[in-house]
Amino acid sequence: MDISVVIPLYNEAESLPELEAWIRRVMDQNGFSYEILFIDDGSTDDSWEVIERLKKDNQAIRGVSFRRNYGKSPALNTGFARAQGDVVITMDADLQDSPDEIPELYRMIKEDGYDLVSGWKQKRYDPLSKTLPTKLFNATARRVSGIHNLHDFNCGLKAYRGKVVKRIEVYGDMHRYIPYLAKLAGFNRIGEKVVHHQARKYGKTKFGLDRFVNGYLDLATLWFTGKFGGKPMHFFGLLGSLMFFLGLVAVILVGAIKLWNLHHGNPYTLVTSSPYFYIALVTMILGTQLFLTGFLGELVVRNSTRRNEYEIETEIK
Repeated sequence: MDISVVIPLYNEAESLPELEAWIRRVMDQNGFSYEILFIDDGSTDDSWEVIERLKKDNQAIRGVSFRRNYGKSPALNTGFARAQGDVVITMDADLQDSPDEIPELYRMIKEDGYDLVSGWKQKRYDPLSKTLPTKLFNATARRVSGIHNLHDFNCGLKAYRGKVVKRIEVYGDMHRYIPYLAKLAGFNRIGEKVVHHQARKYGKTKFGLDRFVNGYLDLATLWFTGKFGGKPMHFFGLLGSLMFFLGLVAVILVGAIKLWNLHHGNPYTLVTSSPYFYIALVTMILGTQLFLTGFLGELVVRNSTRRNEYEIETEIK
């Protein structure tokens, strides 16, 4: 099969017939063998009934309906697990992503050799309250992930080589960072394509401003697990040792100052009267706790059944 189109959706009943007809027209015009996977993320409207009706006219349609709303990441992960195409295309169900982009995305994967191609909505039809935070968010993601050629990490329109979606796990709200997840999994051939962005035709957006706050927290999580997930002692142990050493030096200095004043007959105060003494003690305690955190993290990693699982590209026997 050439292409799997994975479409997560939540309360998009009005747009589904138009979207399915558009995708089918593009696939037929280009002679692609394909499947469409609708992942209904616990819709409360009649989205699932619409999908069942569409299935009667198009046997390329497959669907999954969640019992409740879990979020976009679980929906994508479920679709990825079921996708059978050589190339997997993801797009949103709100008609803001154009299926006319599919042939070129497919070509970039198959002919140009990319593992992942992310869409870039260079001209957006969103309010300023959404576009400005998005620019800041993407700039931070580029800096942290090291994927400097992407301008729009969160664009729903993406193309993947089939094996990429089988090697990554999208959970929580990590759909914003799928290119980063792919990079961490060893897929470094990541490209970008300017895509057409359309104004929303039906309904309203399902995302609020809280996604930007959560997005930065998720980015920090990915950065840490990608860099120190297999060696937590390198982070916590180093930071803890440094803090303990600084606290120890501070305690010695406080004590030495008192002894120097005592030896020279100068006025002095009790060590316990100095606020620096307590700051130093707290620093030493925190350093010890961080060191122990790293040690416990190493024990967890050492006892993980997946500690020696690696992504092997090829093997000669």
